[in-house]
Amino acid sequence: MTDPHRQTILDQFTRQATPFSTSPGIKDEAALALVVDFSGAGPEDTVLDVACGPGILACAFAGAARHVTGIDITPAMLDRARALQRERRLTNLTWREGDVALLPFDNDAFSIVVSRFAFHHFLDPGVVLREMVRVCSPAGQVVVVDSAPASEKADAFDRMEKLRDPSHVRAMPIEALCTLFAGAGLPAPRQSFYRLEGELEGLLARSFPNPGDAERIRPLFEASLEHDALDLAARRDGGLIRYGYPVAVLASRKP
Repeated sequence: MTDPHRQTILDQFTRQATPFSTSPGIKDEAALALVVDFSGAGPEDTVLDVACGPGILACAFAGAARHVTGIDITPAMLDRARALQRERRLTNLTWREGDVALLPFDNDAFSIVVSRFAFHHFLDPGVVLREMVRVCSPAGQVVVVDSAPASEKADAFDRMEKLRDPSHVRAMPIEALCTLFAGAGLPAPRQSFYRLEGELEGLLARSFPNPGDAERIRPLFEASLEHDALDLAARRDGGLIRYGYPVAVLASRKP
């Protein structure tokens, strides 16, 4: 039986592979360094990047760790990841195509297991997090990076994101993310935050909403200029609407 959500993800991220991987916010070197540093990655670490997409974070970890494996369900994203590896002449990377809800790795196989900007696409993020814990070695780090709107604004943020990207499921506020960690048997995570900055028309240009939905998104951003219901901190910059939304970086050491 075909999984409709899986097909939506494959459709969206096959089309998004190039524009997503070239987005300034996704490539932001300071944000990448924050995640790598926050994880404590060092030359003895083996890292798994879950739902690695175009390999941008995996390649950042490759500069600090002994070896990095990236796994993703979308072949087009992995093609971009391999291209980035070649461009940067990195040799300590491996790529796998596979379902992150059932990771094809042994228990305790990696010392750091990380996922960035993927949890809001999972129908059951708890299943994925438990798999991340399973393949993480004792005393290893589990790291999740994702959008984390304020709890009172999360529903409005999700409605907008589902219009923009039909594969979006739910962006979890920090309280829900911490509950997810507890449910996976992890200690309360250390927390860091930054804002992902962008510009509305650039965002829409690299998105693939259903027909007509792009025109429904623009008024939501316009309204957010007056009152920040979407937690986007939207503002005008000349003729552009710019935004910045909160991103949480959570890390917990496996018992």
